[in-house]
Amino acid sequence: MGPTDDPEDSVLSRLVESVETISEFPDCRNVYKKMYGNLVRRVKLLSPLFEELRDSDEELAEDDLKVLESLAVTLDSAKDVLRSVNGGSKLYQALQRAKTAQKFQQVTEQIEAALSEIHYDNLDISEEVREQIELVHAQFRRAKGRLDSFDFQLDLDLAIAQKEKDPEHAVLKRLSEKLHLKTINDVKKESLAFHELVISCSGAPGDSFEVMSSLLKKIKDWVLMANPQFDTSEGERGLIKHRSPVIPDDFRCPISLELMRDPVIVSTGQTYERSCIQKWLDAGHKTCPKTQQTLLHAALTPNYVLKSLIALWCENNGVELPKKQANCTSKKSGCKVSDCDRAAVDALLEKLASGIPEQQRAAAGELRLLAKRNADNRVCIAEAGAIPLLAELLSSPDPRTQEHAVTALLNLSINESNKGTIVNAGAIPDIVDVLKNGSMEARENAAATLFSLSVIDEYKMKIGAAGAIPALITLLCDGTPRGKKDAATAIFNLSIYQGNKARAVKAGIVGPLMRLLKDAGSGMVDEALAILAILASHLEGKAAIGQVEPIPVLVEIIRTGSPRNRENAAAVLWSLCTGGLEQLKLARELGTEEALKELSENGTDRAKRKAGNILELLQRIEVDAET
Repeated sequence: MGPTDDPEDSVLSRLVESVETISEFPDCRNVYKKMYGNLVRRVKLLSPLFEELRDSDEELAEDDLKVLESLAVTLDSAKDVLRSVNGGSKLYQALQRAKTAQKFQQVTEQIEAALSEIHYDNLDISEEVREQIELVHAQFRRAKGRLDSFDFQLDLDLAIAQKEKDPEHAVLKRLSEKLHLKTINDVKKESLAFHELVISCSGAPGDSFEVMSSLLKKIKDWVLMANPQFDTSEGERGLIKHRSPVIPDDFRCPISLELMRDPVIVSTGQTYERSCIQKWLDAGHKTCPKTQQTLLHAALTPNYVLKSLIALWCENNGVELPKKQANCTSKKSGCKVSDCDRAAVDALLEKLASGIPEQQRAAAGELRLLAKRNADNRVCIAEAGAIPLLAELLSSPDPRTQEHAVTALLNLSINESNKGTIVNAGAIPDIVDVLKNGSMEARENAAATLFSLSVIDEYKMKIGAAGAIPALITLLCDGTPRGKKDAATAIFNLSIYQGNKARAVKAGIVGPLMRLLKDAGSGMVDEALAILAILASHLEGKAAIGQVEPIPVLVEIIRTGSPRNRENAAAVLWSLCTGGLEQLKLARELGTEEALKELSENGTDRAKRKAGNILELLQRIEVDAET
């Protein structure tokens, strides 16, 4: 990029700053909540585009720069509109809805028009960012064609409350809730806002202010009657603050299983938290932790799209973005070891050992939550001796206690040293038993626990020997979408060990995998194909796959699949073709050559090699046929 006074640098910095400003706007709690939220959410999703362009070394074309300048002006207008509705009198906002909705519509149309003028092919942006911006543009295009629907019940209630001297309590109750004037404190704030509005109009309130004054008095009388003493606003905020939303799996680092703060992409296409994958690389590893594929290089590429989505999810769920923490875990270095009180943990362990079902259930539930919260808690709980006691509760006859126990062990297993403690406590057979016989939630978390433990190579054999694979296959077939994902991830990792490949084939995994592979709506094509690629390298696996007519679906994936799926499909096809002439001939009859030639030119490095190898085999049988 050029110097700081470069027009290109200036407009991109202005765009980034505008999005950051809009992202920091507080939530809207009035009648514009939906319009406000939609506009803020869409604008936030533009952030990766501006960040990548700002960080790029390529110069923008003049036409593209003009479009971005226009977009910067439009975002300034968006900030003005958003500020105008977030604050002030809620009653006034409600009575001005038609005019304000028109302003939102104008801003939406202007942003959509600017996005329509952008030539993405000219921009130095990643494919992921382009896909996201195209999706956001589609949202603006749809929003341009329609006004956000009005709340007709609110209109009716406002009309009734204005017209009638003594409106029904149901009408006032609905107005109180819709306008967020539910407590005495809310009404006091509204009264102050109304007073400031009158002053700002130079003492000439007019008819609309008289209407507002009358409405406010009626709502105030209702609130006083319904809540003579109690103000729930602080209590409500407390409840919201202490909720623990479930973190989406895609937002967790596959290594630490924590919410990612600085997600980066490695050469295999997998995303990790920067500090975690850097530590993995610094230890001398040359493979991708999740896929076990060899890394082509050690470069880490920022995942701007995912970072933006994580930030948006955190804001929408009241979760504080993870902060970078110092690498220290002991009191000697001055760091806080844990936010959990050791005495309190010891008290919970006493309840676990009490033999009283209600106390065991409650204590296991609390330890589950504490272990989920952060890394230091996991160390503290394990050092207190919780793991053997939790392992005993895996065989509890109480389903909820069993769920808490296996999930607590899952959370504790994120810590590397805790994995060994769990295995040494003899927990693997009991975890497998939960996987077979527990509730659906317990089965899902048992599968996730086995995956976590199987990161250690020596535990792959122990888990397979304990009979986990047939139970995982059952969960893969009849589980919830999340359960199927957990089962597939565990099976994949376990199948890296040669002995477990034979176990999986004998347990009948190939049939279910092929069904998932043929069902694009299952959301499991990636996982099924990755497992098949591992099994195809095993003699029994290759034979089993060859018996379920895999060639047509593999060829179709090579033609139309994602880069990673095309690579895995080619790997499976290569294994099958090296094992039998019939599979090779069938592949040729289905016109595979053209797709393989394209893959050999445009696929991943591994895909190019596999495609080239298969093409060589196809050429050989043609030569043999001629001679």
